[in-house]
Amino acid sequence: MNILPYTPAGLRIGHAHLKVADLDRSLAFWQGVIGLAVMQRMPQAVFLSADGYHHHIAINTWESANGPQPAPGSTGLFHVALLYPDRPALAVVLARLVAAGVKLDGASDHGVSEALYLRDPDGNGVELYRDRAEAEWPRDADGGLAMFTRRLDVAALLAEAG
Repeated sequence: MNILPYTPAGLRIGHAHLKVADLDRSLAFWQGVIGLAVMQRMPQAVFLSADGYHHHIAINTWESANGPQPAPGSTGLFHVALLYPDRPALAVVLARLVAAGVKLDGASDHGVSEALYLRDPDGNGVELYRDRAEAEWPRDADGGLAMFTRRLDVAALLAEAG
């Protein structure tokens, strides 16, 4: 079967909905550390937003209350990524992570972006990143993207948090 791609103008990722074990613990991370605003809270779900949209991240315990984290090597979400508007904003969220004692799994410069990798309290992968201007993206000799993965200078980024 040969199916052609279909991407209409305006198509975008709307939100991620995560199964969590403990709603309050997860809310302490997504609202308290990451800084998302609660748009609506229900007995078993919370809808969070970055800018007043109905929700970018939803967390629920419908099928997962008090459940264990997924086993390593199992299928599921690799990570949800939050795009920050610029390097200073990424620096501020890094300072919040440090203040909350959240451990980073990694920090990378991909040429097109700078990214922080971590886990939420339920083991879901989280990427917090900022894009570079398209004019700064690394290119190969033919003009195609030449992304890479290099170590991000976390100390230098943190110094920008003020």
